[in-house]
Amino acid sequence: MRDVAVIGYGLTKFGELWKTPLRDLFAEAAAACLEDSGIERKQLQSAYIGCMTSGLFNGQEHLASLLCDYAGLSGLAATRVESACASGGAAFRAAYLEVASGASDFVMAGGVEKMNDGADATYCLSTAADQEYEVYHGITFPGLYAMIAHAHMHKYGTTPEQLAAVAVKNHRNGAKNPYAQFPMEITEQTVLGAVRVAEPLGLFDCSPVTDGAACVMLCPADVARELGKPVIRVIGSGHATDTIALHDRADFAAVPVVGIAARRAFAQAGITIGDVDFCEVHDCF
Repeated sequence: MRDVAVIGYGLTKFGELWKTPLRDLFAEAAAACLEDSGIERKQLQSAYIGCMTSGLFNGQEHLASLLCDYAGLSGLAATRVESACASGGAAFRAAYLEVASGASDFVMAGGVEKMNDGADATYCLSTAADQEYEVYHGITFPGLYAMIAHAHMHKYGTTPEQLAAVAVKNHRNGAKNPYAQFPMEITEQTVLGAVRVAEPLGLFDCSPVTDGAACVMLCPADVARELGKPVIRVIGSGHATDTIALHDRADFAAVPVVGIAARRAFAQAGITIGDVDFCEVHDCF
């Protein structure tokens, strides 16, 4: 396996981008990624595009070919990757493995969603849950995560104030990010006083839907050095799956699959969690 490096990125503003079609979001991010990478379009060999809901929100399948053609990248080996909220991460891993294996030298990984086009967001997102055992009976993701939060409170004594601290921290981190959907700080009282969505989760405990796109460029580390690029190596990647239906889990308050994937990435990288200085965690509720 070859060492792999990230040599460029591109992303759009995130938010309710009513005037920007899905294809334009991806094209903007892809163009910025190519420019930042310093390579020509003809050098790009492959692209993996993470997207969960284009068929539901936008009525558009066959997405990878459409987006790459519109972005001036026709002819690529383009693949759409769908893995619910992990779609972008799964696309990155696929791109990483293609470069690491030696199959390609320049591969782009991206993610795009346009979720404000008028479709029923609750229904569209619920398709990532177990249809027969959960959705059929009326459960929603806020409801499922509320059950998880209650279980965590019961098992560990977690308080509403501690849950609120997560939302406060997240908004503080995004307050000065020009690409953020809500670049503003909030207080604990704002979180605790917000309308309840599914007790104990309120408005600021729940992620919104959004429109936006992001791309990164991967290549072999030695090629990155030849290009004079800073070598940002991908030193580990882990992937694992869990049960989809909540009732199949032994412990409602735990997500063991996160630990499984993390340990695989740490093992590949030759590090432990104590060596990690910064961690960005997916947090939809």
